[in-house]
Amino acid sequence: MQPHQLELLAPARDADIGIEAVNHGADAVYIGAPSFGARASASNDVADIARLADHAHRFNARVFVTLNTILRDDELEPARRQIRQLYDAGVDALIIQDMGLLELDLPPIQLHASTQTDIRTPEKARFLQDVGLSQIVLARELDLEQIAAIRAATRPGTVLEFFVHGALCVAYSGQCYISHAHNGRSANRGDCSQACRLPYQVTDMEGRIVAHDKHVLSMKDNNQSDNLEALIDAGIRSFKIEGRYKDMGYVKNITAHYRTLLDEIIERRPEFARASSGRTTFAFTPDPEQNFNREFTDYFVGGRKEDIGAFDTPKNPGLLIGYVSKVGDKWVELQTDSLDIVLNNGDGLCYYTLQKDLTGLAINRAEKQGAGVWRVFPKDPMAGFKDLRAGTLVNRNRDMNWTRLLDKPSSERRIGVWLRLEETDAGLALTLTDEDGHNATVETAHSKEPARDAAKAEATLREHLGKLGASPFVSMGIALELTQPWFVPASVLNALRRDAVAALEATRAAAYQRPPRAQAIEPPAIYPEDTLSYLANVYNHKARDFYARHGVKLIAAAYESHEETGEVSLMITKHCVRYSLSLCPKQAKGVTGVQGTVRAAPLTLINGSEKLTLRFDCKPCEMHVVGKLKPAVAKAVAPLTFYKTRG
Repeated sequence: MQPHQLELLAPARDADIGIEAVNHGADAVYIGAPSFGARASASNDVADIARLADHAHRFNARVFVTLNTILRDDELEPARRQIRQLYDAGVDALIIQDMGLLELDLPPIQLHASTQTDIRTPEKARFLQDVGLSQIVLARELDLEQIAAIRAATRPGTVLEFFVHGALCVAYSGQCYISHAHNGRSANRGDCSQACRLPYQVTDMEGRIVAHDKHVLSMKDNNQSDNLEALIDAGIRSFKIEGRYKDMGYVKNITAHYRTLLDEIIERRPEFARASSGRTTFAFTPDPEQNFNREFTDYFVGGRKEDIGAFDTPKNPGLLIGYVSKVGDKWVELQTDSLDIVLNNGDGLCYYTLQKDLTGLAINRAEKQGAGVWRVFPKDPMAGFKDLRAGTLVNRNRDMNWTRLLDKPSSERRIGVWLRLEETDAGLALTLTDEDGHNATVETAHSKEPARDAAKAEATLREHLGKLGASPFVSMGIALELTQPWFVPASVLNALRRDAVAALEATRAAAYQRPPRAQAIEPPAIYPEDTLSYLANVYNHKARDFYARHGVKLIAAAYESHEETGEVSLMITKHCVRYSLSLCPKQAKGVTGVQGTVRAAPLTLINGSEKLTLRFDCKPCEMHVVGKLKPAVAKAVAPLTFYKTRG
């Protein structure tokens, strides 16, 4: 990817969703490998990935495959074989976490650093660049100044990638072990149980309740729609949408949304260009609010903010549509906030109880009673809806009209071509030249018969040559370089056009080049630290050898190897519960009567029998969630042996 190109990178749970991501404007798509991807239940067959690659490459869009778990020694060879299969299938790049892969004999496929590698500093970014990673996914927690510092420390050819939309993992990526410690399901091996979305009771050192049944580790969803230009100016070139578990409607809508925003910037700023070919038109107006979300935050891009958490619920609260005006024995009457709101059978509504619990109400039947007044009959008995009364505010979190709209074909992506028809000694030649400069010419033998009606003949020629509907092309202009408008039967023109389209597609396919693998610098780059703890996620001997070769003297095994049996940091996060609850000592500075009385003492999280300690490291402004490995989990996996020193 050239430094001036802006890449929109969309997720794909499967090949069909990936194809629609491309159709809705993605410059690149990332999809799970058959195994070893960090979303264990979002894997795909190589044949399906090859089908996606074939479609993407028609538009010069790229396909990246996630192979971003940490690997055991016995998984390295299967991973190497899988990488060869993916390369042969046409995949453009691998997104990896495990540095042991760099010690293997791999095909010349481009390598990208996963967000799981926890890239927060210029030194870490530069090191990963220097060992041969071409594109690096920066930590979601960075602000614009930190991003700009990383850009300044890396080569222009190294692409900086940043998540711009979707669910937020509260931990620094790759730095969360709660799931493994509690039930053996490792987030670094694609099997996170999402303890961060659970409700917790928060208590202080004296056992006093600070917060009750709050989802204090649950973040709102990421939305950088208003920050794209600032991110571009800071050095981001790849804009990543989270969501390899998300459905087709989500990917269509969110991809179209960011395609529209990036195209507006590119139009205003001609120094930037799209990273793939063609233009997309949509049969709908993109709207991120229509998809599942926990409300939105732009996280830390503009600095620390208090309202980044979805503490009341990890569910989708939807959009406010009105309030309850009456409650019957089998129905609820609603007054909508707008006369334009239409309720449908199958819509999902929700409201908050007095205890702030989000309660869902699915509509079995909706009947309009008057202007802005709807009577809805829920699928479930009315007796089950706690605190539903006149005046209760009601949201809609599933709109069946919107769902049906995105179930249909909802976009067209076309590559601009110019057509030129000219005479030859034997008949006619048609040349197609596309927006990328590729061209193809086909000829047909045909006797030149003067047309009886020159104007009609010319119109017929243009009409039939311009019929490109089933192809990936759209006509940008037709030049008729003829001595006169000859009469040419429609069958001849159609065959000539079809042959030219096929020839141009073949030319484009032959010209497509996968991005090259970056070469590691020599002598080997020195890692920024000479000691690695379990936080480095070194889980196999090849990874250990990699770090030793790059100057690390002491290398601990990954947490999953069970060498850390006592209390350790099971999560490190930029999110601070004290700050979000207005208990931060820095917030109290200068407040009369409060300054000096608020200290960053530990807090305790309690969910059932589970207890975790929150410790606060105020200098880097980070929070550590501390706990230990459960004995049952420790017994379930045999520990690995690592050599702690290198001679």
